[in-house]
Amino acid sequence: MVENAFDAEVDVGTAESDWMSADWSIPGLQWKDVVTMVVVAPHPDDEVLGIGGLLSLAAAAGVDVRVVAVTDGDGSHPGSPTVTADDLRARRPVESERALAELGIDQPPTRLHFTDGGVENHEDALAAALIPLLDATPGTWCLTPWRGDGHPDHEATARATIAAANTVGVPVLEYPIWMWHWATPDHPAVPWTRCRRIDLPAHTLDAKRASIEQFDSQIRPLSEHPADRAVLPPHILARYQRPFEVVFA
Repeated sequence: MVENAFDAEVDVGTAESDWMSADWSIPGLQWKDVVTMVVVAPHPDDEVLGIGGLLSLAAAAGVDVRVVAVTDGDGSHPGSPTVTADDLRARRPVESERALAELGIDQPPTRLHFTDGGVENHEDALAAALIPLLDATPGTWCLTPWRGDGHPDHEATARATIAAANTVGVPVLEYPIWMWHWATPDHPAVPWTRCRRIDLPAHTLDAKRASIEQFDSQIRPLSEHPADRAVLPPHILARYQRPFEVVFA
């Protein structure tokens, strides 16, 4: 997830009620011919928050879901008196694996260990690391955060992923994360014509919500100290617990 790109206590962003009152009569995502999904996540939890429902549906349908974690998410609590970066580097990948298990994905992510908060300084290296992880076999899709998402790590990951996928010849879909915070339903910077919807059955939404609950270091305060507040307070989590998800195709 975003690592302190916004101060959630000061900037609450666009209300979830505004998003839910928008017109979501958009085309559905057609993914039934997909054999493999390679999902690139800048931080451990982005893949679940953005498209956890789709991943659960895909895994249940027999799709080979492979998650690639770009960073270990150790930059989520700078200045914390409770946890160090090393603590988070050990803790967050474990949360991620537990979360994926809730979605029916037992294969642990491939971890690339790039610097949290510094992905844009290593885009070429990231693209090179991703190329051998992408399979050009028909039926392979690659998913990455949206290139305009509003967080440097997300956008750098998207650029590197798109470059790698273009080299291999794999189609790319982009999933928004922080767009839901700063954009509005009619925001001109959002490529709405590329938007595709994934409806989540009740059991899939339940699995996604259970998955999000595994990110204890992010959704609950570590202590009463201001630097230990939850990175994902309830008003932010609400954006990722809708009965549908969207991607840009």
